[in-house]
Amino acid sequence: MTDQVEPDNPGGNALHWFQVPGNFRTGPGPLPEPWESRFGPLRSGAVDDLVVVGQIGQSIDGRIATVTGHSKYINGPAGLAHLHRLRALVDAVLVGIGTAVADDPQLTVRRVPGPSPARVVLDPRGRLPADARVLTADGVRRIVIAAQGVRPSLPEGIEIAEIPARGGEIAPAAILAALAERGLRRILIEGGAHTVSRFIAAGCLDRLHVMVAPIMFGSGQTGVTLAPIATADQALRSPMRAHLIGDEVLLDCDLTAQRVVIGRAKKST
Repeated sequence: MTDQVEPDNPGGNALHWFQVPGNFRTGPGPLPEPWESRFGPLRSGAVDDLVVVGQIGQSIDGRIATVTGHSKYINGPAGLAHLHRLRALVDAVLVGIGTAVADDPQLTVRRVPGPSPARVVLDPRGRLPADARVLTADGVRRIVIAAQGVRPSLPEGIEIAEIPARGGEIAPAAILAALAERGLRRILIEGGAHTVSRFIAAGCLDRLHVMVAPIMFGSGQTGVTLAPIATADQALRSPMRAHLIGDEVLLDCDLTAQRVVIGRAKKST
């Protein structure tokens, strides 16, 4: 585990964050630490020309909300700043309709300098309210992914991507392909837990960032949920790096070994 001082702390000696988003996209060579360790793997795809990262904030005992559904905020300032940094580095951030309705998120970059990404809501049945904050007209692209044949009633300027659905759900690979067609190739799957879990199960994540807060709920809603297994040796295993950020721990899980090809595949040399 690396114990790194947050650059937002005046005592830190790392490059200030405001220079990172531009260098991340266009600068040659690695980023200064600690940013290269945390975000370097997101600069280019290892499987194809897409980079897809999932993010979950949870307690030590794996809870993302209390038994009542309350989750604001499990993570403290350091964990929330990390999430906003992720947003500043991607082309688009995606949430499922459950998160969009329950939390009414803004999905903007507010806690750190950087550009806000396109906002995407996965809404197969057209349930998203027209006044949802994620649809705010602020100059950022807004995209709603609906099942084919669904015609949501939304304000002008909202892009609607219709994709065939099976059993009421749209395949993660089809979602990523539709976003890639729209020029969005670096995607953050921010929530909720059901959506992130579906992307993991479908082999559609390159990385998973799990931000663990120093709290325990004892009971409540769990994070990642996958199909049951009979024995421990059947578990999904991935290379992982841990970073201490403030009083929280970031687990950066490398899922590229199980990632399916979605965009233009990498050619071996």
